[in-house]
Amino acid sequence: MRTIRIELGSASHDAQVGANILDRIGELARAAGLKPGSCAIVTDSTVEKLYAARVEDALRKSGFTPVVISVPPGEASKSLPTLELLYDRMTTIGLDRNSVVFAVGGGVVGDLAGLAAATFLRGVPLVQVPTTVVGQVDSALGGKTAINHRHAKNLIGAFYQPRLIVADVTTLATLPDREFREGLAEVIKYGAIMDAPMIADLERDLDAILARRPELLEEVVARSLMHKAAVVGADEHESGLRKTLNFGHTIGHAIEASAGYGSYFHGEAVAIGMVAAARLSSKYAGLSADEASRLARLIERAGLPTAMPAGWHSGDFLRALGLDKKRAAGAVEFVLLDRLGHSLTKSLLLDDIVSPLR
Repeated sequence: MRTIRIELGSASHDAQVGANILDRIGELARAAGLKPGSCAIVTDSTVEKLYAARVEDALRKSGFTPVVISVPPGEASKSLPTLELLYDRMTTIGLDRNSVVFAVGGGVVGDLAGLAAATFLRGVPLVQVPTTVVGQVDSALGGKTAINHRHAKNLIGAFYQPRLIVADVTTLATLPDREFREGLAEVIKYGAIMDAPMIADLERDLDAILARRPELLEEVVARSLMHKAAVVGADEHESGLRKTLNFGHTIGHAIEASAGYGSYFHGEAVAIGMVAAARLSSKYAGLSADEASRLARLIERAGLPTAMPAGWHSGDFLRALGLDKKRAAGAVEFVLLDRLGHSLTKSLLLDDIVSPLR
């Protein structure tokens, strides 16, 4: 098991990465200072069948009294009605301010349960237990919690740090192939923005990673989390450096919102967004055409889409792009690359974004 420390002052916490550590979740929670007693396991109906009983058993052995709250799988669950369902169940269970919410699942569950924990009784302890690649390498760390609005992804949310992250890489073995591959978009992102040697390592090891060799999965997850931990520790609330983690996400989020949540997996939309951002980087930031092509080839080898969807420049897409959280004074702050492994931000008007992509 590898321990990554996220340094955030009074909100500092650990991320534990390893194989078969799900069975130690109660022990790890108590070691993190969490009090046994009533708690909620928030998951979706797919993950519930695979891991809920195992998590329940491990928590009971450490003195917790868990109740499972299951929601439908998929992006549609990141909604106000589903959030209200969580509040209703948490009230019925009788959670208090010492009760822990364990978010067991992918990014949707992590975002939804995280927002519920952040706002129920003005905040109860949260443990993120990601079971997808996206969750383990990205969304579980950093404290971003949110639900979607019909006009934009993650429009309603809060920064709320977990007390602990438990990433068991053996849970990735049960992911459908498409879901596994989408998570690699976030892994590739770290190489693109801050670790050029990681791009070379991914090019070398991609076949073994796609075969889900546990030792390589542990390395990929730990390396990704170390990068994100360094960024979040320096900029918790996305006022500067942390914005670089949005590489590929500005266009990706607009694709998700305009296509209808669930049409594209998050990582698929981000993959398209990274290829588009690389094209914009060649025009506005000096990224070489060779490096832009190299990034696109790696994304394609990972089995991810690279082309903008048909009709992408529709009114719905432009409206979603204009609602991006990073907009200011009529422009959108875009993360670009001047070379692989190094990023910068640049404010672009909508026409500056759309014209080079046509």
